[in-house]
Amino acid sequence: MSTAPRLTALDALHRSLGATMTDFAGWDMPLRYASERDEHNAVRTRAGLFDLSHMGEITVTGPEAATFLSYALVGNIATVGNGRARYTMIVQEDGGIVDDLIVYRLGETEYMVVANAGNAQIVLDALTARVAGFDAEVRDDRDAYALLAVQGPESPAIMKAVTDADLDGLKYYAGLPGTVAGVPALIARTGYTGEDGFELFVAPEHAEQLWRALTDAGQTHGLIPCGLSCRDTLRLEAGMPLYGHELTTALTPFDAGLGRVVKFEKEGDFVGREALQAAAERAESAPPRKLVGLIAEGRRVPRAGFSVVADGKVIGEVTSGAPSPTLGKPVAMAYVDAAFAAPGTEGVGVDIRGTHEPYEVVALPFYKRQK
Repeated sequence: MSTAPRLTALDALHRSLGATMTDFAGWDMPLRYASERDEHNAVRTRAGLFDLSHMGEITVTGPEAATFLSYALVGNIATVGNGRARYTMIVQEDGGIVDDLIVYRLGETEYMVVANAGNAQIVLDALTARVAGFDAEVRDDRDAYALLAVQGPESPAIMKAVTDADLDGLKYYAGLPGTVAGVPALIARTGYTGEDGFELFVAPEHAEQLWRALTDAGQTHGLIPCGLSCRDTLRLEAGMPLYGHELTTALTPFDAGLGRVVKFEKEGDFVGREALQAAAERAESAPPRKLVGLIAEGRRVPRAGFSVVADGKVIGEVTSGAPSPTLGKPVAMAYVDAAFAAPGTEGVGVDIRGTHEPYEVVALPFYKRQK
């Protein structure tokens, strides 16, 4: 029996704007409003407005909230300052990545864990199982929040028009409670586009009021509504991993080149420690494959699952691929054998329907904003 997709609080608004909707992780979400390329370029040069209400918010409270999260996740959550956020991961006992997460410290003993839409239930179940024995409580807050994001170089100017919160003092990966367009919100300086921007967690009943206010404030700044399609090309150019593509339970954080998020020095044990220590040693001695960027010499677009080839042999696999509006060429992220991972390695191609198309190996990210 198939269940109907979940709708965000902005569903009717998206449809009134002519959005092309798609099922994403059980949610009906806007894929694009008009042109994906225009939406992508707006975020790179001006600003874009996103509905990200499909993300999964899980609140953790209690005297041992930090100790518990440091045990359940790979990061050292005890060192996250009040009002700050941390990128981290949750892994299985064998070190395989269950999801990548952002943890916000909202108060002395209160944290919000934000999981990817497709993994929210899995993460919730894992945290609920792991909290046994800790003086802490795990609460499913997925229905308590709508999430809007303003991303792009004009986003600070747009936000300043609708809030008197101290945005200049709000650093990257920090969050503060404030009022935006008359609506109480958690204002976070985070994003998934490679640009400066803000993510606004609000009660679902306030989402439409906030969307309209941001749209009005953004008119003179070239802000346009943006869908999931350009979010994917933006994060790809910025070299940011996507769960199910660059990150899976078959990979440890070290396999994904993100070993830095694992904090062995923290106090106490944590789930996956032994397996991750072994993975760290493997990564130092002989990493099996490395995540690299590939830029096409031709026009054909590589897709996830396509083989990366050299000398007639398969040496890796594409995890994400798309035309890059910023570079004007198709690009891909791929795991390739370590021997072929150095930028500039010759003779590397992608097998696109039987033809070995030439690709240049580059270091990630493809795009980095000028600060």
